[in-house]
Amino acid sequence: MKLSKLRLISGAVLLACACMAQAEIRLSDPLPLAPEVTVGKLPNGLTYYIKKNARPAQKVELRLVVKAGSILEDDDQQGLAHFTEHMAFNGSTHFKRNELISYLQSIGVKFGADLNAYTSFDETVYVLPIPTNKKENLEKGFLVLEDWAHGLKFNPADINSERGIVLEEARLGKGASDRMNKVLYPKLLNGSRYAERMPIGKESVLKTFKPEAIKRFYKDWYRPDLMAVMVVGDVEPKQAEKLIRQHFGKLKNPAKPRPRLYAEVPQRSQTEALVITDKEAPDDSVFIRYPIRAAQEPVTIADYRRQMIENLYGQMLSARMQELTQQANPPFIQGGSSMGKLVRGYESFSAYALLGKGGVQPAVDALVQEDERARRFGFSQDELDRARKDMLRNYERAYSERDKSDSAGFVAEYSRNFLEQEAIPGIANELLYAQELLPQVTLQEINETVAKVIPDQQKKLVVFMGAEPKAGASVPTQQQLLDAVAKAEQQKVEPRTEKVLASKLMDGPPAGGSIVSEKLNSAIGVTELTLGNGVRVLLKPTDFKNDQVLMGSTRFGGQSLFGDADIYNARYASAVVGSMGLKDLAPLDLQKVLAGKTVNVGASLGELSEGFGGSASSADVEAMLQLVYLYFNDVRKDAGLYQSFIGKQQDLAKNSMAQPEAVFYDAIQHAMFGDNPRVDGVPRVADFDKVGLDRSLDIFRQRFSSARDMTFIFAGSFELDKIKPLIASYLGTLPVGDVPHAYRDVGMRPVTGVVKKDIYMGSEPKSTISITFNGDVAYSDEQKLTLQALGEVLNLKVIEVLREKMSMIYGGGFETSMGQHPYGHYSVALNLPTGPENVDKVIAAAFAEINKMKTDGPSAADLEKVKLNWITRQQKSLRENRYWMSQLMGSVTQGRDPAHILRYEQRVRAITPQAVKLAAQRYLDMHNYVQVVLYPERKNVAAK
Repeated sequence: MKLSKLRLISGAVLLACACMAQAEIRLSDPLPLAPEVTVGKLPNGLTYYIKKNARPAQKVELRLVVKAGSILEDDDQQGLAHFTEHMAFNGSTHFKRNELISYLQSIGVKFGADLNAYTSFDETVYVLPIPTNKKENLEKGFLVLEDWAHGLKFNPADINSERGIVLEEARLGKGASDRMNKVLYPKLLNGSRYAERMPIGKESVLKTFKPEAIKRFYKDWYRPDLMAVMVVGDVEPKQAEKLIRQHFGKLKNPAKPRPRLYAEVPQRSQTEALVITDKEAPDDSVFIRYPIRAAQEPVTIADYRRQMIENLYGQMLSARMQELTQQANPPFIQGGSSMGKLVRGYESFSAYALLGKGGVQPAVDALVQEDERARRFGFSQDELDRARKDMLRNYERAYSERDKSDSAGFVAEYSRNFLEQEAIPGIANELLYAQELLPQVTLQEINETVAKVIPDQQKKLVVFMGAEPKAGASVPTQQQLLDAVAKAEQQKVEPRTEKVLASKLMDGPPAGGSIVSEKLNSAIGVTELTLGNGVRVLLKPTDFKNDQVLMGSTRFGGQSLFGDADIYNARYASAVVGSMGLKDLAPLDLQKVLAGKTVNVGASLGELSEGFGGSASSADVEAMLQLVYLYFNDVRKDAGLYQSFIGKQQDLAKNSMAQPEAVFYDAIQHAMFGDNPRVDGVPRVADFDKVGLDRSLDIFRQRFSSARDMTFIFAGSFELDKIKPLIASYLGTLPVGDVPHAYRDVGMRPVTGVVKKDIYMGSEPKSTISITFNGDVAYSDEQKLTLQALGEVLNLKVIEVLREKMSMIYGGGFETSMGQHPYGHYSVALNLPTGPENVDKVIAAAFAEINKMKTDGPSAADLEKVKLNWITRQQKSLRENRYWMSQLMGSVTQGRDPAHILRYEQRVRAITPQAVKLAAQRYLDMHNYVQVVLYPERKNVAAK
């Protein structure tokens, strides 16, 4: 495929720059700061980062990053770093309690989805995206950041109100994982202070702390020398710097600041083992943590080169581990080894495996021996060449998208620079380093590095985590774990042999395809093609990204065309085929053949339709089309890989019903649809006994042996005159034999009337409420949008009343849906996690808000908040390929004019409070809903 003249010129310029860089690069030179970002420091020590970025338009990402997290808490403050973050939304110098959230919602910023914050061990980060269509928005955004930095009020009444919300957040985290981690972390972190300072804190402290304790934390650690302000987006840098100096220049550090020290992680003194079990654990795993060492962030170009080498061998080792899972009886479901970050300033080499039916020994053998094989014999030149191609391609794509990257990605990078000193030389410099340095990395250098990095029988922590054994089963003892590793270390390993593979997927494009008609929808810039075989294609060329092409296709049919007896074969047919590969290439062989290319394609057999989804870089569109062609003409049958797939799915399913959440989900599905065999509940081991190789392959071929009546959609960075010949060749020659191309209504309908069911499972004092309103409807786009508005205004009330006023929930809310296939139907689902003692109160409060909505409708102000947020988000979405792909796909399945996309704002603005009120009356029928409540095991819940 030839490049356009413009791209050739750009390539020539880049090549010239690369040649200059090659002459100037000295490994001893320090890594530069990216020229496109301004980094400065105020006299009080506050650091700032500023970058003008046009994506998304009329929006700026603001961040306040504080080098203060749970690790700095005194004993009476455990959990108060995180609590301080909560109080940032509960009263400050310029905003009363709840006033901040309400104001931001009024300018289109949604709480949770846009406005947010997080607290970790070593930092607290506040996230504030601000629309810049009005000057006062940006001014007020900086006022918010300033208040967060030094203006929080900590009103005692507000603190007490927030306690319940924070305790509900803590409740959400309870369960098997939390219980097991409390045993694991002290050992994993070698007794470090980190294990004693989990960000959520201690409930005893959260319930009883005095306001003075949280004020002390804020005074000690929220100070300018530990802060950074980041401003990235559609804003002039000089204006941003002026606002930073205006709002933060007056901040002062304490006269006698407490030293900001970082916790140390001691070295392991001996090899030991740990066995942790829990009856609600969903799976079994084994983990080997080798000695911890100080992490070194790159400072010089030589350091950057060292990091490249680490990434190369990490990629190659990961590929080898993945290959082990492709056996008929794999040693583990998934696993890997790598050098990874532990906490700030520390890293270690570790190995991990999710265990299959073979248990601990084969998994440990595989992990230890594969690491030893790499350490002793290294990698092959072919492996290095593939890894190098993939890495260079990633750099090239990142460079090509440098002016089309979202601001949020840049602020994340700058946050890491401030918190962890991660270098930010900029993608232009990084690409030049890759072009110069990657070709110089030799196989000998890689293998010598691997021999030093991969541990050789060093002190280690060996951990088994899993479910409590059932009757007749057992878990390993600590000594058995150590013996398993020792045995694996004594096994003899041999060099790995590399299989010879083809260098390309196909020899060339098929002949005979043609385009018989072409028409342009000028309103939305979509070209429609009809190919000689009748296949329809919609093309939406865009400049939203410089190197992204998305592909999708759809046709009615899917699993509905197969009887109940075949439902499992149909449900898993595309997954079975995907696990076996194409032509004579297994999935990992496909990855090797496609090394250096950015492409993926998957087939899907849904309930009512089937089709493809895929993406590629602009240069790899042909490879994407070849994969589609092979799915129609040359899927692969491999009994070993089929058995591997089935075995892994059964291993994953064996403990799934030990989790309260899984039992709860399953109960909801069956409460709504009864025992209908087509209910897609939680997978059981026995389900996969019903998936046969020949039958699932036959079902797939029945639906994908013909492209008749299928519509393909492409959106992204392609040129029409270059993509059309490829489409004609590959899609225009697809077989189009006679196959059914309409779905079958299998008659599955939700129950009617009021159905209530209580589920008792789980050892923690936590409950979840699920209430679902279902029914028939005469579908229309307007009704769907009005129903969505109903759900959103109710969610404002969930936050305002159930969370902020009653303090009985942390999260949750309403979700709505409406569809026209296989019949007109709607659903309004309410999900609310809470405490068992509060279930009845929460349900009563939710129903009270529903009744108010049915009686009074929403306030004009609340509805306007929802509409403004939608319009703001759609303006961003109109510049995203995925949005256009989704909308064009919907226009195909719903048979509507795709230009309706352009009328979205008009349709949103037309929604009235009265329409939402009527929707509440129509869809929230108190005589027709399903209510399922999850309680703890009966012995752990008080009588209702």
